[in-house]
Amino acid sequence: MRAVLQRVSRASVTVDGTVAGELDRPGLLALVGVTHDDGPEQAQALARKIAELRILDGERSASDLDAPVLVVSQFTLHADTRKGRRPSWSAAAPGPVAEPLVEAVVAALRERGLTVATGTFGAHMEVSLVNDGPVTLVLDV
Repeated sequence: MRAVLQRVSRASVTVDGTVAGELDRPGLLALVGVTHDDGPEQAQALARKIAELRILDGERSASDLDAPVLVVSQFTLHADTRKGRRPSWSAAAPGPVAEPLVEAVVAALRERGLTVATGTFGAHMEVSLVNDGPVTLVLDV
């Protein structure tokens, strides 16, 4: 699994003109991509990293500060752009494989007591954010 994790002042995701998920206070935005080899172990490991990385105020984690997390599925994180001008999406897991694993990340974060907002899997989404820092990390588990 791969995630782009951003420290944000606020963030939201809109689907068809309706806000699907939003953070109205500082927290984390996690864009999550799943590949073919991923399973429940990777989902748990990614959730642990998201919750415990000390990248928020005072070098504390989302778990330390009870900071919210907005999770948005993003298959394009596994694009192969090495050849030509058209990305290949073959490394991205198909929806029936990816969706339950993204949901597993969300569930694992909630089990840790975090407030989690989400986008809508497979939908065309508009993501808005104010990156704080800026702090942006790529996580591979």
